[in-house]
Amino acid sequence: MPHKTQVFQVSTLYGAATLAAALDAGLFGPRDRARRILLVSNNASVPETALRLDEMHGYTRIAARFDTVVSWNQAISPYHPSDWGPRANDTAMWQRAFRLAWDIDERDLIELAVESIQVNPARALAAIFSEAAVHVYADGLMSYGPTREKLPLSIACRIQRLLHLDLIPGLRPLLLSEYGVAPEVVPDSAFRGVLDEISREAADDPRLAPVLEEAPTAVLLGQYLAAINIISVEEEERLHVRMLTGAARAGHRSVVFKPHPTAPAGYSAALSKAAADAGVRLTVLDAPLLAETLYHHCRPELIAGCFSTAMATGSAYYGVPVARVGTALVMKRLRPYENSNRVPLAIVDHLVPDLEREETPALVGEAPESLSPLIRAIGFCMQPKTYPNLRESTVAWLREHLAGSPGYYFPEMRLAELDLPGSRPQMRAKVQARIQVRRARRVVRRAVRRGAGK
Repeated sequence: MPHKTQVFQVSTLYGAATLAAALDAGLFGPRDRARRILLVSNNASVPETALRLDEMHGYTRIAARFDTVVSWNQAISPYHPSDWGPRANDTAMWQRAFRLAWDIDERDLIELAVESIQVNPARALAAIFSEAAVHVYADGLMSYGPTREKLPLSIACRIQRLLHLDLIPGLRPLLLSEYGVAPEVVPDSAFRGVLDEISREAADDPRLAPVLEEAPTAVLLGQYLAAINIISVEEEERLHVRMLTGAARAGHRSVVFKPHPTAPAGYSAALSKAAADAGVRLTVLDAPLLAETLYHHCRPELIAGCFSTAMATGSAYYGVPVARVGTALVMKRLRPYENSNRVPLAIVDHLVPDLEREETPALVGEAPESLSPLIRAIGFCMQPKTYPNLRESTVAWLREHLAGSPGYYFPEMRLAELDLPGSRPQMRAKVQARIQVRRARRVVRRAVRRGAGK
């Protein structure tokens, strides 16, 4: 009987923790029935200068669950993990090469567990190991949104399930649903157990001690949205200041800021001035720790952020009330409409109290009846060709609820492009004119190419 090798691809500690919880819960079968390889990919723009996964607290404990750890960056060097994929004719050659490099017998059956199947490196792995069953895991709020790109049928037909955390109980993921892929929840108890394990390992980090001494009651989460060109550096700096000001207004006199690992040092300087002006003690935790480790040790009373998944985990697994800042600004700036951050933004905007309006921070809890129809409607508008079955329900939702919803959920231009309720005749005419111009330009380009080829 052929032996089985399971390859688990990760790029973040949070994702690795999700997989570790799935393993602990037995979602990949008994430990002695397969060889397990942890395939680590550093997808940062410049991997050589970014924080490595093995530098973060908790990594060693998670890696111990696997038989072998290999680096995807080294395997495909000098190419970048987000850019490289095999040519169609070379997949068999690459499979032989990786089987040899990773000591996988040519007769072994292979299973893949990957993140973000729409893009590399997950897509490259699925193409190379063309007979492998594929398990997709989602480690954040994006699992509730639509699939970003159409998958080749040769990959889609092999996806067994979507493993996800139940961050919003009652809300069913839309991701991969068009392929009939069933979502499966990673048990809360297993994930919380892994987070506790990571937190215990980080307890002795000297950078954590000054934070604990200040006994912060509020945690501010940075995301570094400027890095992905959603807002400017100055706007994101002001967004963090708005979080601090809101926390101070709510009565918090000691706060800790957990920046994104790639955030510039200037963010901390701007916050320090704002904290001094507001009479608030500010501590910046610039250490290779998950935000969840901070919750474990500090036991805060408030988590403030924009739309970070760490807000949802803080509420779901640590019982900390959350509040949002700046979701409207970011939603208005999000381009294109298909941007995968749109659904996480909408979820937080719809469920989480607004700190600047002095709404009382609260736990996220079960999804209200209003959430699923809203997310389905946004999902359809993001990917109408992928989810044509959602058009009728989207039309019904728009007719009943559009007038009472924030305008940034459904911009009129997008509604006009899709011929949906809520767009004026002049806007639809404007869209049609643009379409005609684009068609004319394509005709001209084809004519020019034909003329150049004669």
